[in-house]
Amino acid sequence: MRKPELAALRLSNPLHLLALGFGSGLSPVMPGTMGTLAAIPLYLLVRGLPLWAYLGLLVLGFLAGIKICEAATRAIGRHDHGAIVWDEIIGFGITMIAAPAGWGWLAAGFVLFRFFDIVKPWPIRWFDRRVHGGFGIMLDDVIAGLFALACLQGLAAFY
Repeated sequence: MRKPELAALRLSNPLHLLALGFGSGLSPVMPGTMGTLAAIPLYLLVRGLPLWAYLGLLVLGFLAGIKICEAATRAIGRHDHGAIVWDEIIGFGITMIAAPAGWGWLAAGFVLFRFFDIVKPWPIRWFDRRVHGGFGIMLDDVIAGLFALACLQGLAAFY
């Protein structure tokens, strides 16, 4: 059953479709995790791009995400609702910058990103509580992605 506050969201609206991670954010359990799972096929599509193009897509995704998340927030009437998962998609993409090839590294990136996104250690939690709007929704996941990226690259340096 769909939550009543989500009734104003329409998958036919491109901004809502993206905000909801192509519908993955509508999962009744763990929508953020489902949104991150939805990011995996997108990552697999672009992982072979030159680094400059991959980073360019992330920057565009972040900038578009400010508007995407803000549009969904306005429709829902509540800041950073769990169904909004575009930020998870971009955060996972950041985690996987220059990641080594292989399913094990993909799984490690997934676990690391979810850890930092859920636990929100300082300064992630600080930004999550103080920066609002579409920018705020995106920012805490960008920082979580950077933390996970640093850990993943640290692991890769030893293996």
